[in-house]
Parts: sequence; C-alpha cells; structure tokens
Amino acid sequence: MTTTTAIAALLVAVGLVGILVPILPGSVLVVAGILVWAWATGGAAAWTVFAVATALVVAGAVVKYVVPGRRLQVAGIPPATQLVGAVVGVVGFFVVPVVGLFLGFVLGIYLAELVRVGGKEAWPSTVHSLKAVGLSIVIELLAAFAATVVWVAGAVAT
Repeated sequence: MTTTTAIAALLVAVGLVGILVPILPGSVLVVAGILVWAWATGGAAAWTVFAVATALVVAGAVVKYVVPGRRLQVAGIPPATQLVGAVVGVVGFFVVPVVGLFLGFVLGIYLAELVRVGGKEAWPSTVHSLKAVGLSIVIELLAAFAATVVWVAGAVAT
C-alpha cells in the first residue's frame, strides 16, 4: 500500500464516520479520498472508479433529501417546522459540543410543532421528523459505503 493510498483510505474512513457523527462533511471526505487516490494512481481505470464513486455519492445526496422530504410531507409536517429544527440544531451545535446539533434539532422540531398543533400532536410529529433524519443518514451512509466498495475494488484491481 502506497502512502497516497493510505491517506485516501484514512480520508474515506473519516468520511464514513463523519456521516454518522455530523461534525465532519462525510460524503465530501469520501469523495476527496477517492480523488486523492485517482490523482496519484492515474489512468483510465482510476478515473472511472472516481467517476462511478462520485456518481453514487451524488445520487445518494439527492435521494437523502427527496425520500425523507416526501415522508415528512405525507406526515403533514411543513417545511417551516423543519427549518426551525435546522436553525435550532445549528445553534445547539455551538452551545453543546458534539450532541448539540441533534438535541437542538429535536428541541426545535418539538417547539415548532407545539406552537403549530399543540401538545398532543407535537411529540408524534417530532418522532416523524427524527425518523426522517435517521433515514437520511442511512441513505447517505449506504451511498458512501457503495462508493467505498467501488474504490476498494478499483484499488485492488489496479
């Protein structure tokens, strides 16, 4: 294993962890790691691996917003509630390190739904939102993992 391949592997591994721990830009790091490898390796095979891996990550990025968004729409949760959750999540990220993003998102969704629909329906709406976020993370992780599998196969083949 070359030094460049080891650096690429480290970037990919950190990227996969970054998807689960939303502090790092996970998918971007996965693609960056594969780009480093393709650049150093060169040749049509390496660039084809990079193109396929990037296409998988981009497709995952699109699907991770479309599918959970539709589920939230079907559940009757408006985009304004999601926006409040995101804003309070960002604030929480800076107030409470590591878990603040998650806690802030849950608090923001709950408070927005509490104002919108009242006490009895606020928590079920929050649970729907959390499930959508979980689905989004799973979709992004699967896409990045598929890109990683393509890269590993390409690295072994070249």
